[in-house]
Amino acid sequence: MSWTKWTRGTLAALAAGVLLPLGAAACTSGEARGGTTVSPSPVGKVLDDTDETGRNLREVAQRNAPQVAFEITPDSAGGWDVRLTLRHFRLSPPGTRPAAAIGRGLAHLFVDGHRVARLRTPTYHLAAGRVPHGTHQITVRLYADDGTVWAVRGKPVQSTADITVSGAETGTG
Repeated sequence: MSWTKWTRGTLAALAAGVLLPLGAAACTSGEARGGTTVSPSPVGKVLDDTDETGRNLREVAQRNAPQVAFEITPDSAGGWDVRLTLRHFRLSPPGTRPAAAIGRGLAHLFVDGHRVARLRTPTYHLAAGRVPHGTHQITVRLYADDGTVWAVRGKPVQSTADITVSGAETGTG
């Protein structure tokens, strides 16, 4: 995994996360929350392993796997604009049935390990108040619509970058 450090005072315009592959998968399993058992899938395998939020990993092959990367850039009001880049993966619209499907789902945005948003579009505005002064880890992770975490080789499919909010900036929340 590669880490990119972003300092708000710098003129650079991009903090990019790495691409991690994910294989295409399909199933019709139920919710995977709080230790709920998820039914097996004809494509991919629901593992006993979970991410730190307690959601089961759904292991898929690396071949033709969906990938996620993102860029995060400061805006003029002190917040951050997040733009996802997805390969072999489509974000599901609101109201989608809670079942895993090939190359579909949603992304969760984390700041320092705490989920701040569920993303169903490739762009998101992260308000300044969500990222206080200091260095913070931003992660975007892919989930199936049933709540399982897409995984390859036992690792969640995600992208992570560090950003630093300097004391010289004033932000509004």
